[in-house]
Amino acid sequence: MQTVQETIWEVVYAVLPITILVLVLQYTLIWLPFSSVLQFLIGVLFVSSGLVLFLIGVHIGLLPVGEMIGSSLPKTGKVWMILLFSFILGFAVTVAEPDVHVLSGYVDQVSDGAIGKWTLILPVALGLGIFVALSMARIILKVSIKYMLIGGYILVFALALSPWMPAEFIPISFDAGGVTTGPMAVPFILAFGVGIASVLRSDDKSADGFGLVALASIGPLIAVLLLGMVYG
Repeated sequence: MQTVQETIWEVVYAVLPITILVLVLQYTLIWLPFSSVLQFLIGVLFVSSGLVLFLIGVHIGLLPVGEMIGSSLPKTGKVWMILLFSFILGFAVTVAEPDVHVLSGYVDQVSDGAIGKWTLILPVALGLGIFVALSMARIILKVSIKYMLIGGYILVFALALSPWMPAEFIPISFDAGGVTTGPMAVPFILAFGVGIASVLRSDDKSADGFGLVALASIGPLIAVLLLGMVYG
């Protein structure tokens, strides 16, 4: 019950400021029709209810299960299995990520269908899945995350500055890296990584269990930039 109450207040604190701001703008500057304001308030109610249910689900479902899966896989003693399931989970949570669908929908709309919704979603999911697997390989091989972050962003900027890169794909790629750090992917990837780190390197799981999202989000950047070179 305490978790439910805390979650409700978290959502109130998150949604209330933007609601107040929109209402202040409505009655001082923009003066939208009353039907639009009513539609906005109904939307706020639906969003708040959905966020409460979602966050409760994260706390009682996604986080514990993600950590249990992460702590169970290393006990098999098979590195390939850890990497395979890391890729599959990374791919699956990206396909399920609402933010990714919002971005791909807008790209499809703005490009008049030239870059279809799934044309963007699948490379983004592949990129995140591959880099989640690389993140787990880093924990297993005890590689410092700073070297992988530096190497990853060198590759990102090399692709972005390439003369074969269409200019419109550069901002899309960075947005793709951002939307993959959404409410579906982040809790599961973090819990999964902490679970693996707690078994493989229990003395240093705080260092190994975090930074996974930052590293994994490089994958969609590279994937969309490569997609841009194909289109270019």
